[in-house]
Amino acid sequence: MSEAANDVRRVLTIAFRGRESIGQMDMERFLSFDMEWVAPHEAEQAVQSLIKAGWLDLNEGALTLSVELGAISVPLGWFPRPSRLLAPVGVLEGETETPATSGQAVAANHPSPVRQVKPMTVDSSDPRSRLTQRLVKFIARKSGLEATELQRRAERKISAFHNITPWLAYALVAREQGLAMQDIVDALAVV
Repeated sequence: MSEAANDVRRVLTIAFRGRESIGQMDMERFLSFDMEWVAPHEAEQAVQSLIKAGWLDLNEGALTLSVELGAISVPLGWFPRPSRLLAPVGVLEGETETPATSGQAVAANHPSPVRQVKPMTVDSSDPRSRLTQRLVKFIARKSGLEATELQRRAERKISAFHNITPWLAYALVAREQGLAMQDIVDALAVV
């Protein structure tokens, strides 16, 4: 079972503890105000997404489970990623993991060849974006990380923060590596 499906199962286990059904508005309040897992304006979307994905049934304003949750443990202090509530995996998707073919299993045992670093998109309106490759080389030299690893980490920052530029993502990676930020600022200086 996928981790995303387990997260949905944990949420529903907590929400339906000791209950057969729960009102739609109560579920929205539970997700937003009681547990603070999603913002109040996202709670309705989360409930609707869980219904569409097949986890919940809605009958006359009351939600019931449409699947058997099974034995699910919920670690103390656990909380779900909001994205797993706003865009949950479908019930059928969460039931099965895609089995690895023999070729995939072999590839998992052997490291893949080093991939080439593809430059991230350049924003022509931002003068610092032209300096991104220079910044990558600087960070790689100072931190000892390969450019491909720097790009992977920067892409994770971009996907986490959404509205940041590649050069800022690389600067955050440099900060993470303990590099002096004044050197990064100097490397990004636009005259």
